Amino acid sequence: MSSRLTTLLSLIWMFLFSSQIFALDNTFDHQHTLWNKLLHKHVHWINNGKASQVDYRAFKQDEPQLEKYIASLSATDKSDFDRWSRNQRKAFLLNAYNAFTIKLILSRYPEVESIKDFGSLFSSPWSKRFFSLFGKPANLDEIEHEMLRKPGAYDDPYIHVSVVCASIGCPALPNEAFTADKIDRQLNENMIRFLSDHSRNRFNPQSGELEISKIFDWYEKDFEQGNRQLHSIKDLFSRFSNQISDAPQQQQLIKNRQVEITYLNYDWRLNDYTHKK
Repeated sequence: MSSRLTTLLSLIWMFLFSSQIFALDNTFDHQHTLWNKLLHKHVHWINNGKASQVDYRAFKQDEPQLEKYIASLSATDKSDFDRWSRNQRKAFLLNAYNAFTIKLILSRYPEVESIKDFGSLFSSPWSKRFFSLFGKPANLDEIEHEMLRKPGAYDDPYIHVSVVCASIGCPALPNEAFTADKIDRQLNENMIRFLSDHSRNRFNPQSGELEISKIFDWYEKDFEQGNRQLHSIKDLFSRFSNQISDAPQQQQLIKNRQVEITYLNYDWRLNDYTHKK
């Protein structure tokens, strides 16, 4: 066989192989179009865009569309997932966590007042295996703690304002899907929005203390050890001092880390838009 023919056959083989890989990589919609449409339709901003509520009653009518999106998540092979970019994987897991959470709420809506209704004395809602992922039964804890928080995988503490537990005390569920090309901006906006919500994070002028969501207590080590260049939880609040308080003197105290921190009780009531009507 001539060297020219060998080269030609090699090029053909490489083209066919790369085309196959390209096709496999594009079987999943990385724009999460269906999920994005559902969020845009059923998630409503409140409190001047600093928090959100979900219209579960209307979402219930679109449950077949949610199930279609969830089927695409469950059908994804782990081998395909592992080939994706880091941001594609992170967006997939964040969207999956939130979509499966909505699925859980809708499974008993409207006879549900809190996600904790799905738990018991012996198990939590997050340990309940009610969906399939990567070919096996899975739960929300596995997505959050074994995948998103896995050391070396993403090391991004801002995931904690992006996976949402369907509760009033949670950070806002955005009305758009996470996508690889936007995810850094989206996560940063989530943090700005959450720390700007003074029903959840605020400076108390009477006590001179920061009153902060329990999320930052539960996951303090993630914020200190993650890839956001933070050495302590106070570094995070210093960075967002203008969001936590509107008063320049208070902002300066926060920026200088000259404040003590207390943690607010978490509100586990359902973040139901219809319920508020």
